[in-house]
Amino acid sequence: MRKKDFDVVIVGAGPAGLAAGYVLAKAKVNVAIIERGTFPGSKNVMGGIFYRKALDDLMPDFYKEAPFERHIIEQKLWLISEDSVFSTGIRSEKFNKEPYNCFSVFRAKFDKWFAQKVQEAGALIINETVVKDPIVENGKVVGVRTDRPDGDLYCDCVIAADGVNSFLAKSLGLREKITPNKVAIAVKEIIGLPENVINDRFGVSNDSEGVTIEITGPYFEGMESMGFIYTNKNSVSIGVGTIIEDIIEHKVNPNDLLEKFKTHPAIAPLIAGGETKEYLAHMIPEGGYYAVPKLYTDGFMVTGDAAMLVNSVHREGSNLAIESGKLAARTYLEAREKGDFSAKSLSAYQTKMEESFVLKDLKMYRNLPHLLEEKRYLLTKYPQLIIDSMYNIYNVDGVSKPDKIKAIKERLKKDFGYWNLAKDMFTLWRKLG
Repeated sequence: MRKKDFDVVIVGAGPAGLAAGYVLAKAKVNVAIIERGTFPGSKNVMGGIFYRKALDDLMPDFYKEAPFERHIIEQKLWLISEDSVFSTGIRSEKFNKEPYNCFSVFRAKFDKWFAQKVQEAGALIINETVVKDPIVENGKVVGVRTDRPDGDLYCDCVIAADGVNSFLAKSLGLREKITPNKVAIAVKEIIGLPENVINDRFGVSNDSEGVTIEITGPYFEGMESMGFIYTNKNSVSIGVGTIIEDIIEHKVNPNDLLEKFKTHPAIAPLIAGGETKEYLAHMIPEGGYYAVPKLYTDGFMVTGDAAMLVNSVHREGSNLAIESGKLAARTYLEAREKGDFSAKSLSAYQTKMEESFVLKDLKMYRNLPHLLEEKRYLLTKYPQLIIDSMYNIYNVDGVSKPDKIKAIKERLKKDFGYWNLAKDMFTLWRKLG
């Protein structure tokens, strides 16, 4: 009989791979996690928002010791033009009570901490190792081939958590080649500022409270772009994510876009006097529900970014990755009881994902990427109308409010037409429902 080095080999020590490894190790499964970086987190540059619930189900109260920056008490959405901002959002004391909803985080710190917990549970993490190919025998994945001498590792099942460019999923025919309209490039800076300055500028009372601002609108000239600002303890994360297809078509340098973004009159004061500590860039899967591949085959499951699991509308990624890792691990445990790691047996993972919030949420927004490609003016004309209308309403210039509202209606009719407005609203309602 062929040797078996491990019960399960997981490729990638990000949130999905570590969550899967934790579940399996707790169940006394012999599991190895292969990580190409020098340590888990060394290749992960996300400085973003982490939602608590998915991991809290595995490690109750983990947030009390995890290396988070600030818990978020206010979440804002800005529509910006060249000189104006329309702002909405929510601030709630409910977000200021334990267990907190979400946190700002540096993945390099968090993943390293999470990996330590996974190792303590009994998993083996093998760093600085590249998985080159899946090992397939008689149509079934039975292991992976690494770049180490005699580096073939055999197992019952492989779980891919190897990121947006997942070579494994593509080599097995589960994923198509990524097209420029299904992935974004995010560039950002970590700008150092004193805690008290951050507290004052963002209206929080101490260094444990934080704010997020998501930013879009006509400022980005019709590109599918989203700016963001997140507060950390001693710094602010600021960046812009843009669909690669738009970067190509508009011939925009992502760094130039970020530099321009930082000069906006509403944004510049928030980072004034700060010192750039880091500059980072990474790719984000943005294809949505229709970009999610088949999630399993014989002896193999795919999780996290490798499965294109990102909800860009709500900037959720890590929690989707953790949930997928948990469900893949639980599917393996069920398959082990039957001694069956065939595609038919592992198809239970697909079912679990479809019943989870992950695919239910992505399915809700399944038509949004195509809609924004088809109707780019939704990103420019309507936000500009909102900004201009609010400016005119609040600008006291001797013109009566009824006359101002009449002028807004006339512009609406001229720029869009009531019939087109009704069609757009119906389309949004139908495609988002």
